[in-house]
Amino acid sequence: MAVAMEPEAYLDMAAVEARHWWFRGRRRILEATIRRLNLKPGARILELGSGTGGNFSFLSQFGAVTAVEMNETARAISAGQPGGATVLAGFLPDNLPLADQRFDLICMFDVLEHVEQDEATLAVLRERLAPGGHAVITVPAYQALFGPHDVALHHKRRYERAELAEKCATAGLAVQKLTFMNMGLAPVAFLLRWLDRKLKRAQATGTQIPPAPINAILTGIFGAEAWLLPAINLPFGLSLLAVVKPSE
Repeated sequence: MAVAMEPEAYLDMAAVEARHWWFRGRRRILEATIRRLNLKPGARILELGSGTGGNFSFLSQFGAVTAVEMNETARAISAGQPGGATVLAGFLPDNLPLADQRFDLICMFDVLEHVEQDEATLAVLRERLAPGGHAVITVPAYQALFGPHDVALHHKRRYERAELAEKCATAGLAVQKLTFMNMGLAPVAFLLRWLDRKLKRAQATGTQIPPAPINAILTGIFGAEAWLLPAINLPFGLSLLAVVKPSE
């Protein structure tokens, strides 16, 4: 079962995710990734751990969106988001209110690291994929970077590339693509995380929205990977992006 963030954290998330460079850049990458899957018209899409619904608008371009979120505050906030998603209460891995429904696309964007039983969650994801369906998963990279930001967000872990690949395979998921992302800003982030630890800061550096010009530059640097990732896999970065499907 996942551990929910505090309600205040969801309110903070809702306030910043429309503008913060990290959310904006990630959405560009995810939209480009999903577009390359060539989903059929009217595709059935499921977002697990949908938070405050900031992804509904772009996901709804590709089909009908159903979302599952365990936190009542987050569900209430997401009810007002554009995209027309159906938002249900539930949690991973053993309380999904979906009966025997199957989906053409399942999304877990920075969710798996919150769940104690991550392998069981990946197995459930595999069971919910329709024939020919895909899942798109993002997680934070490198356990060595685990710090105040992860603690504040109730992360259980960060992931190594080989570890995520192995857990997907164990769950019956074939990896179609597995790459790092947010490579351009990683060197600066590595330094800032080291300083956070060295200075024993209670809050990680960089969580607030920077001034508009800096925010735009950072969005551009991160979001530019939407053009790179279809062609190559990045050798390092702050996050991992996986596209998987059921094993044959």
